Amino acid sequence: MTALNFDGRVVIVTGAGRGLGRAHALLLAAKGAQVVVADSGGGIDGGGTSHTPADAVAGEITDAGGRAVACHASVADERGAASIVEAALDAYGRVDAVVNNAGIHDPGLFEDLTADQFRAMLDVHYLGTVFVTKAAWPHLVESGSGRVVNTISEAMLGGIPELSSYGAAKGAVFGLTRNLATEGPKYGIGVNAIAPRALTRLSAAHSDKVAAVMSMTSEVMDQINASMPPELCAPAAAFLAHPSCLLNGEVLQIGMGAVSRIAVVCSRGFFKEGITAEDIAGNLDAIMDTRDPTLTTVTAPTM
Repeated sequence: MTALNFDGRVVIVTGAGRGLGRAHALLLAAKGAQVVVADSGGGIDGGGTSHTPADAVAGEITDAGGRAVACHASVADERGAASIVEAALDAYGRVDAVVNNAGIHDPGLFEDLTADQFRAMLDVHYLGTVFVTKAAWPHLVESGSGRVVNTISEAMLGGIPELSSYGAAKGAVFGLTRNLATEGPKYGIGVNAIAPRALTRLSAAHSDKVAAVMSMTSEVMDQINASMPPELCAPAAAFLAHPSCLLNGEVLQIGMGAVSRIAVVCSRGFFKEGITAEDIAGNLDAIMDTRDPTLTTVTAPTM
């Protein structure tokens, strides 16, 4: 298998000062990419700022002989997001790929979460992805083989307690990924996403709730967490960001030594002209049967 090198390519990684973003940035740089390490350095709930995380990762890359610059803007601010792209252009003159990884975490029961908390999730996860990608888009077009890698989460599918705001925001990123993937191929742009399984500041703050829901002891949860370093997720981000990747509109679940596809399917269902509510109730087994489903696709692969 030919090595997936990034020589001459410029990649922006948001939320790159810690956790998953740091792992992505380090691997991409090791593969030859010129990296913009973007991170506002805030807390897990989005509060505060610090230059230290981004500067530290950029320094780690340059100390190892790679090329990286730090940017401390917030993706939730449209001008800040644009400045991240400008940092890439100022330093390297181009943008070839964007890895949208920046995120925050502020769990709570639905009845307790405020409107501001929901807005904050959308501002960072969804609009942050929109703002950075939109600023980078004309340069990805110019690249001719641009790549966008978004970060979603299994939380959008439910099943994890107190994540209605976070999961909904990640669901919005999934919808953006799928729809933007219909527009990218004519420019040679591929748009995909990863759903990482990793122990980070965000997930660690909520692991006790997950353990309780799944009836796990703290010892078992600790063992699971130990098997989930962020570095195991970086290969999927690197693969999707590489010009040789022809996937488009796909989601790769990655972590714990495994990678798989998350797909949306439609059951064969039930057909009848003039369907009534009673028809639905009477044929629910057929409607819900997902054997031999139809896979919902986005568009042709990126060329």
